[in-house]
This record gives sequence, C-alpha cells and structure tokens, in this order.
Amino acid sequence: MPKVKVKSGAKKRFKLTGTGKIKRKHAFKSHILTKKGTKRKRGLTHVTLVSDADMNNVRAMLKI
Repeated sequence: MPKVKVKSGAKKRFKLTGTGKIKRKHAFKSHILTKKGTKRKRGLTHVTLVSDADMNNVRAMLKI
C-alpha cells in the first residue's frame, strides 16, 4: 500500500486544535493594506475556526 498523501497547500494552511477542530487564518491580510482600516486589519490578524460547511472538504484534504 502506498502512503496516503495530504494536499501540500492544506497542511500549510490548517492546524488541528486539541479538541479536533480545525484552525485557519483570515484572508486579505497579505498586501494592499493601505486602503484597509486599522480596525479591519486588526480583526484579520486573529485565528479562527473553519466553518461547519467547509469542514468536510478540509478534512478530506488533510485526510483526517
């Protein structure tokens, strides 16, 4: 049996929590930041959880 490979992009973008949920970063925080407000940029800094609607897709990419 060959090894089961995980999607490379997914393993760089997602981390598992201790309770089995999946953490992710917010988008839109990498460039063109001058037109975005300070409050908006600060909100995008924090880590959040993957939504329930996307959970199955992310789990499939991570082979969990």
